Amino acid sequence: MHLLTFDWNPQSGIDLFGVFKLHFYSVMWIIAFLLGLQIMKYIFKKENIKAEYLDPLFLYTILATMLGARLGHVIFYQSELITQDFFSIFLPFRFVPEIEFTGFQGLASHGAAIGIIIGMYLYRRKYKYKSLMWILDRVVIPVASGAIFIRLGNFINSEIIGKITDSSFGVRFIQDEYAPGEAMQLTGMKTPTEAYDAIANNPQFLTLLEAVPFRHPAQLYESFSYVFVFLILWYFYSKTNKANQAGFLFGIFLVMLWTIRFFVEFVKEAQVDERATWLLNTGQWLSIPFILIGFYFMFVYKPKNAVK
Repeated sequence: MHLLTFDWNPQSGIDLFGVFKLHFYSVMWIIAFLLGLQIMKYIFKKENIKAEYLDPLFLYTILATMLGARLGHVIFYQSELITQDFFSIFLPFRFVPEIEFTGFQGLASHGAAIGIIIGMYLYRRKYKYKSLMWILDRVVIPVASGAIFIRLGNFINSEIIGKITDSSFGVRFIQDEYAPGEAMQLTGMKTPTEAYDAIANNPQFLTLLEAVPFRHPAQLYESFSYVFVFLILWYFYSKTNKANQAGFLFGIFLVMLWTIRFFVEFVKEAQVDERATWLLNTGQWLSIPFILIGFYFMFVYKPKNAVK
């Protein structure tokens, strides 16, 4: 019996002047970056780091995150784009079978993590006020806070959905179940928004609504869990001396975040159909190395030179 359930049929964005649509998913990314900037401002002020180093760190983080996330998705989940629609990898357009504005879609968190590490390495080569490990130990704090909002954005978009569930807590993702064209054809409505609203609210289309299965809101599971990742990191940074142990914050971030990801993957639908029968899915296999690396930095890593 489903006791705590609801139907999910949100607007994906706001039409501005009829020429541009501001997607809520994009808003979540903006919030993630701006909140992260404020957190790093506090850290820089607390540790007496010159503010002039903050803006380039912010730019490096944005570029590294977005490029890493996009390339990670293509490499790990959609490699066929390299040969079939190469320019769509880097541009917010689909060129095959026809040109269509899509926005930036297909972003992988594992790729983002790798991108951020590479980006911080490149940043440290130019700005040498602290060690690379010092930077990574601090930047993971705003990264953890940002992860909360990114998964909320996934939920708004009805993407990265969970498996069908008989548990008491389930969500019916109407927009995932019916493609826009299919929803319009089944309801006779002229726009996707009208069609989805009809399925969700019009008793005439109750059979269509009832055909939508209840699923785990895996995005919310992750988002809620990442709140605790952020709080734990913030506690260790502000209330203990672990901030002075090079690599510890970076390590515990890797262990906590990717352990959560590993277990939540058990209730997610496979993102690549051909891999649905794997013992562990792609996200889980990719998470294991991050977890092991995290333990290394927590308990084994010793810097050659102390952070100054």
